[in-house]
Amino acid sequence: MYRDREPYRVNERIRVPQVRVIGPDGKQLGIMPTRKALDLAYEMGLDLVEVAPHANPPVAKIMDYGKFKYEEKKKQKEARKKAAGELKELSLRPNIDDHDLQVKLRKAREILEEGDKLKLRVFFRGREIVHKEKGAEVLEKMIRALEDISLIERPMTMEGRNMVTILRPARRTSQEPREGKEGGSKDA
Repeated sequence: MYRDREPYRVNERIRVPQVRVIGPDGKQLGIMPTRKALDLAYEMGLDLVEVAPHANPPVAKIMDYGKFKYEEKKKQKEARKKAAGELKELSLRPNIDDHDLQVKLRKAREILEEGDKLKLRVFFRGREIVHKEKGAEVLEKMIRALEDISLIERPMTMEGRNMVTILRPARRTSQEPREGKEGGSKDA
């Protein structure tokens, strides 16, 4: 079962009689029997990885497979992070003035319009924790003011002395063309 999840065949899992070998420096070493290529890789303390199994003959590269997998995972994680948008945080207090709330609201709108997620945090000091409803009111005001450009990803929760919620951008611009296409196909 584990072998099926591996995207590449490595070392003894390469079952073809011959492979085109690429060295660790990227230079072609030519076509050779798989056993010879495997011995060459082991002499260098590296792995033989089949990178193009459908070529004729298949292409195998001598490399450090562990390092290669680590870098691939890192690239995928970075790509997911860029796709999801960065998580930015705004801190508020339960007794915030209306003007200060408007400033925070403008900043929140800016963050969401850039396509990033937004974590709204109301932090309580000292005895303020007794009046959690004031913090909830502040968060509700922010959510209501931003509902035209955002969706709630995580509802309000208490984390220690903080009340938090996470909003993500509502990608209306990417949804409008889809609706237009659907509408056009219904008319046709």
